[in-house]
Amino acid sequence: MASRSTEKFRSESMLLALTSGLPRLKVAADFGIGFPTLNRWIHQDNLNPEKPTVQSNHDREIAGLLKNNHMLRAEWEMLKRPPSSLR
Repeated sequence: MASRSTEKFRSESMLLALTSGLPRLKVAADFGIGFPTLNRWIHQDNLNPEKPTVQSNHDREIAGLLKNNHMLRAEWEMLKRPPSSLR
């Protein structure tokens, strides 16, 4: 069991539990961990002020993707303009 409780394993299970919309009980069963264990990991992660929470990491990732999407849309709009309007 120790090899399955790596930080990456914990992070992935918590991220899925917090963002998938699936019940935590199902997520815990899918990952082969106990429901109380998953809840404890999420609770501990939320209480640790020095470590960004899984949710805040997810929010940062979404913000980065939205920024990239906005930039790509602006570039696309520039490319759609006729050549005469670029002068």
